Amino acid sequence: MHFAGSGAARRQGARLLTRTAPYASPPHAGFEHSARVEGFVRGWRRVWHQGSTDHRGTPAFPGRTVTLVEAEGAETWGAAYRLAGDAAQQLAALAYLEEREKQYDVRCQMPLFGWPAAGGGAAVLLLPRVLVFIGSADRSRNANYLGPAPPPAIAAQIASAVGPSGPNSAYLYRLAAAMRAMAVGDAELFALEAAVRSLRGSDGGDEGGGGSSGSADEGSDGEPG
Repeated sequence: MHFAGSGAARRQGARLLTRTAPYASPPHAGFEHSARVEGFVRGWRRVWHQGSTDHRGTPAFPGRTVTLVEAEGAETWGAAYRLAGDAAQQLAALAYLEEREKQYDVRCQMPLFGWPAAGGGAAVLLLPRVLVFIGSADRSRNANYLGPAPPPAIAAQIASAVGPSGPNSAYLYRLAAAMRAMAVGDAELFALEAAVRSLRGSDGGDEGGGGSSGSADEGSDGEPG
C-alpha cells in the first residue's frame, strides 16, 4: 500500500492486525477493539494487484484492492487494532476477519514501527508482532490475483467496478482519506485517486457508500477489502 517519505524510504498505507496483543489491522476495523495504533511495517509496499470478486467487483468484472509486495526501503502505513473482549470474543473477531479477508491467501506477522512524536531520531518499535493479510502472486493459492497493470488501466478498472459492498472507487477514496488523516503523503495513491475521480466525474456520494464487512484500507468501519 504508496509514496514519498523520509530519506530514501517510501511511506505507504497498509492492512495490519496483531495476534500477540491480539491486534488487527486496517485503518478501520469493523469489529470490537480496545485500542488502535497507527504505524508502519518495513520492507513492504502497497500495490493494486489483488482482484476483488466478492466486495468491490464481481467474477465477471473484478475490482482491484491493495496487497503488499516486498520492497527494500519501503515503509507501509496502516493501523493495528487490539481485539476487545475475552478469549471467545477475540476468536469470534478473528473468525470474522478470516471470512472478510478470505480472498487474501497469506497471513504473516511483522513488527510495527512509528516515528517519535517530537520528530527526528530513529523509528521506534510500537508492537513486536502484527498480523498482516496479503494476497500473493501465487495463482494456485490466490485465484483472484490480477498482477500489475499500467496506472491508466488500473484507474479505469477501479472507476468502473462495482460489487456487493459498493463501488471500487469508494474503497480507493477511503484509503486516500485514511492516509491523509494519518498525515501520510502518498503521491502515487493520490494520483490514482485523482485519475479515478476524473474518470467518474462528480460522484462524491461514493465515499459514504457502505458494505457488509470491514477492510484494512477503507475509511469507514465495516468495509471489506
